[in-house]
Amino acid sequence: MIDGVATDSSTPSPDKQRRARRTRMTGAERRQQLLEIGRTLFAAKGFEGTSVEEIAAKAGVSKPVVYEHFGGKEGLYAVVVDREMRRLLDMVTSSLTAGHPRELCEQAAFALLDYIEEYTDGFRILVRDSPIPQSTGSFASLISDIATQVEDILGREFKSRGFDPKLAPLYAQALVGMVALTGQWWLDVRRPRKAEVAAHLVNLAWHGLDGLEARPHLIGRRKA
Repeated sequence: MIDGVATDSSTPSPDKQRRARRTRMTGAERRQQLLEIGRTLFAAKGFEGTSVEEIAAKAGVSKPVVYEHFGGKEGLYAVVVDREMRRLLDMVTSSLTAGHPRELCEQAAFALLDYIEEYTDGFRILVRDSPIPQSTGSFASLISDIATQVEDILGREFKSRGFDPKLAPLYAQALVGMVALTGQWWLDVRRPRKAEVAAHLVNLAWHGLDGLEARPHLIGRRKA
């Protein structure tokens, strides 16, 4: 009894209740929670600016819990990057469903811009220079993977127009790189609106391809 008020010793204190709620989270749930917290912090502060202590504090756990699930900050970062790379690649490749090459260009442009709009934190993480070796590659390698999907489309188009299909990989890298770099710029400015950005990207890409020279030549003095 405290100050005349009876207390029930079987009722846990607020601190114990919070700890009990925390321990009810399954291993899979805890792992997902740490991934989401890490993703947010890495996007806002970068790898170097994020600490295991901060990740643990946000999750309401001790540092050893982070180490238990990911082996440290590097392991958590690697999983976050891998998930974002797979998500972006899946969004782009699954979007390429049209039959007309120009509409395929539109679909690819929209897929990247959709990802930037819906998964902004993920894109911010991907375009940063990775501070640790990545077994899954880098943003540059991801763009190369996407270009490979476009390469087949361009190869068929080149062949039908009498161009050398062996040059399709070069043009695929150029086109996808153009969209990716524009996406990095649009990430912060968000102007003009997404559909207008996609339209201008396709305008440049399509009309550039439409007027393609079978044997392009240089007009300057340098020839090699």
